[in-house]
Amino acid sequence: MNDQSTRPLPSWNDSEAKQSILTFVEKVTTTDSPDFVPPAERIATFDNDGTLWVEQPTYTQLAFAMDRIKALAPQHPEWKTTQPFKAVLDDDLEALAAGGKKGLIELIVASHAGMSTAEFEEIVTDWQDEARHPRFERRYTELVYQPMVELLAFLRANEFKTYIFSGGGVEFMRPMTEAAYGVPPEEVVGSTIETRYEVRDGEPVLMRLPEIDFIDDEAGKPIGIHKFIGRRPIAAFGNSTGDREMLEWTGAGSGPRLMMLLFHDDDEREYAYGSAKGLADPMLGAFPPSLMETAEEKDWIVASMKDDWNQVFAFES
Repeated sequence: MNDQSTRPLPSWNDSEAKQSILTFVEKVTTTDSPDFVPPAERIATFDNDGTLWVEQPTYTQLAFAMDRIKALAPQHPEWKTTQPFKAVLDDDLEALAAGGKKGLIELIVASHAGMSTAEFEEIVTDWQDEARHPRFERRYTELVYQPMVELLAFLRANEFKTYIFSGGGVEFMRPMTEAAYGVPPEEVVGSTIETRYEVRDGEPVLMRLPEIDFIDDEAGKPIGIHKFIGRRPIAAFGNSTGDREMLEWTGAGSGPRLMMLLFHDDDEREYAYGSAKGLADPMLGAFPPSLMETAEEKDWIVASMKDDWNQVFAFES
């Protein structure tokens, strides 16, 4: 096992969660171990929102979509009286949540389509550089979890491939994942909208169309893993009901497995929400009692942000 340093995972407290990671990696990387896994089969998958960076008070991509809707609103006066656009223009998150997945898809289609992939990447990159989180007043790309960045690097140092599988839009994530996490764009899988090849002014372009192609969430995650990797992971990390199927799929394989959920229970350094363990029931990123029960039944590790991490963000003193 390659520790990278004399003290691996320094932002993790010396708790059961950290020890589970270290023990697992040692087992699968020790060549004379009965649990040895060849490097080619060392696949680890990670959710993004709430697992690698902040997802409260709303998903980062939803904050981007809301800003885009506001910027485009002068061209669409009908949005002032039409949901879910009215909720965005009124900054009414409760009304927006009431619209459910259908409303969110309408916002994504309206704010993310009608341009080339290159144009969209430029818009996303500019927004990620300029936008600030309402509580922390920092770029969203600064609000990545330092312990998870260390975990990604630790796994790669031990010849794992680390993939991101997120319900978020793949073209929203790819401009930032390599700098923030060390995960290159070709190892990022997310939800997609339809794309069409065209030639404009003599140049080939890929145009983003107002139609959903693939939702990489819940049961979509193991489907995406099968479609885009072709190997079952031996480790999977998430934080909500949207990750249940990915962890189940990982755990159903033979040989050593590590499944871990991050539990947000630290409202001083970040947020506390569940509704497991009596914490607040969030509009997004739910970790209900039923998921906690599943984790206990299947021996998944539940990492407590409050108890298992001595640091949340890199900028903390």
